[in-house]
Amino acid sequence: MNDADSRRGLMLILSSPSGAGKSTISRELLARDRDIALSVSATTRPQRPGEVEGRDYFFLDPDAFEAMISEGNFLEHAQVFGNRYGTPRGPVEEALKAGTDVLFDVDWQGARQLKENAGDDVVGVFILPPSTAELETRLHKRAQDSDEVVRRRMSMAMDEISHWNEYEYVFVNRKVDESVANVQAILAVERRKRRSCRNLGPAQDEAATVAESLKRENQPELQAFVAALGEDS
Repeated sequence: MNDADSRRGLMLILSSPSGAGKSTISRELLARDRDIALSVSATTRPQRPGEVEGRDYFFLDPDAFEAMISEGNFLEHAQVFGNRYGTPRGPVEEALKAGTDVLFDVDWQGARQLKENAGDDVVGVFILPPSTAELETRLHKRAQDSDEVVRRRMSMAMDEISHWNEYEYVFVNRKVDESVANVQAILAVERRKRRSCRNLGPAQDEAATVAESLKRENQPELQAFVAALGEDS
């Protein structure tokens, strides 16, 4: 059954430290679920070869970006490495009204802004790495950066991890398929909250059980797990 006929869409935030697997999970989720779309950001950085306006980014000059900020047309925005990035409000609102869910790949600062500006529509999920050693290995393999750059990325990662308890759902990414299934279960339950139909059936009941186990408040052991990550870094 397509939920779009009977509910408003939701804004699903996936946050994690760099290298924890968030992008892979996002790609798999988008490939498996036709009722969720990736949010397209606006940016002031130059358009790169192969990038398509409106698909990869909305490319704006700095004055146009500032005008959108002044007019309140961003749900969140930030400056990264000298360029501005932001989530335009209009396309997201149109998708939500049409019953389409919108996926956001943002850090904790972006998540805070989204919650401040669209709290009732937002569902936050934080993805933890299985260990700092695994995270460092992934960063070395993925970026092929110098040891100094990886150390800086690890420092930034630990700062990101320190905000895990600002999210409704939290889990450790040990296996991609398992993690994608976790997000799908969360989506199933959050979609139900926004629908008038309550006859879920066995599959949805199973999703509810999984999602409930992933709620931050139902995982007291995470506090010690995150503390151990910090000690290992």
